[in-house]
Amino acid sequence: MPTLAIIGAGHVGRTFGRLWHAAGTFDVVGVLARSAASAQEGVAFIGAGFPAAEVAALPVADVYLLAVTDDQIVPACAALAASRPLQGATVFHCSGALASGTLEAARQGGARLASVHPIRSFADPAAVVAAFAGTFCGIEGDEAALALLVPALEAIGARPVAIDPAAKTVYHAAAVFASNYLVTVLDAALRAYQAAGIPEDVARELARPLAQESLSNVFRMGPAQALSGPVARGDYATVQRQQAAVSAWDADTGTLYGALVPPTATLAARKVPKTASA
Repeated sequence: MPTLAIIGAGHVGRTFGRLWHAAGTFDVVGVLARSAASAQEGVAFIGAGFPAAEVAALPVADVYLLAVTDDQIVPACAALAASRPLQGATVFHCSGALASGTLEAARQGGARLASVHPIRSFADPAAVVAAFAGTFCGIEGDEAALALLVPALEAIGARPVAIDPAAKTVYHAAAVFASNYLVTVLDAALRAYQAAGIPEDVARELARPLAQESLSNVFRMGPAQALSGPVARGDYATVQRQQAAVSAWDADTGTLYGALVPPTATLAARKVPKTASA
């Protein structure tokens, strides 16, 4: 069984550590955190490993997971590479925005590099552990590293998806569109309902079926066929009136409305017309 050392005792590191330990995929030998208490908490959650508060105390391993924030990946990797030989080891991080090339210090030490980005929220590690099966993970890196990590991911029910490291930032932006900016647009809808005199709780109930049915249609039919409304109908007189009214109510929301019209028109142009029934 390959040994695994985890740098970073946060939610992602703890979750992967516990899943791999429970599956018998990796022998978790150490957890490094900024404090001894945090390292000990990580070890307790995982159920294995030696708690380390400095990189020199982290046990040598076959595989190193850098489960740290994006801004700490490069310095954490440099510290790891300076602390021990890495020839033949696998070093990977879990950033959705950075490619495995950020681990260059480990490569210089002879390590094989990869990145594994689990596509889900880790707000509650215990809940994620219980329902991890089926989680997609964006992967890229050296062939030898992936040959080790892909079976390890599959052993805990993950669904690895290969991504282009050169497009890693665009890949991560896709998640922002699908999650963060979707919330921003829905907030604009709820505020607009309230501007029309509808109480917030009622506004949520009005928007809920529209949003849920639209999402369902996107994933069932594809975005172009799911699109409806004035732009899809080519009713630009209504679009202009709405943008003017929204801008008069709230300038920033009016700007958002206007920014969405051109890409929505492009999407509408992709819509396949319904064929007349015989």
